[in-house]
Amino acid sequence: MTHWPNKGPKNTTQTVALALARARELGIEDIVVASVSGRTVQAFLKEPLEGLRLVCVTHQVGFGRPGEDEMSREVREQLAAAGVPVLTTTHLMAGLDRALRFKFGGVYPAEIIAASLRMLGEGVKVGVEIAVMALDAGLVPYGRDVVAVAGTGRGADTALVVRPAHSHHFFDTKVKEIICKPREF
Repeated sequence: MTHWPNKGPKNTTQTVALALARARELGIEDIVVASVSGRTVQAFLKEPLEGLRLVCVTHQVGFGRPGEDEMSREVREQLAAAGVPVLTTTHLMAGLDRALRFKFGGVYPAEIIAASLRMLGEGVKVGVEIAVMALDAGLVPYGRDVVAVAGTGRGADTALVVRPAHSHHFFDTKVKEIICKPREF
């Protein structure tokens, strides 16, 4: 396991390298990458990917501002041309619980789960979340490990080996390894 001294995009290149190396060592074929602008998933496309499949999970439309898609059409087209599916959907640990919090205050179960995972780092929480979201969307196979790559804010600083379960069986999800993460987050 590698610990970066600090969080952030300065770790992206090394995180990509470690994620790819570990996927190959373990024979994992699917890599799920959190990427809002597309820059993080594009970092993977600069590397040889023989035998590996990438899935990009981005923010839902309206995450930052109502009706706004944070990933440009141009980037979506580039990723499609490279054979990378882009999943844009409601976040597993947000959705209706967040709507209830915004409307009525309080804390709800999905937010408690998210906060618990964040104790290990924002990237760990996002990595688990995107792995489950990709499984629910049918973009990664059921019953197999994936490498999930995420970050703290921008870029990638966290990589995990995860066996995702479908969201309605979320607690069957297993984080098998933390490949890398920042010490400070």
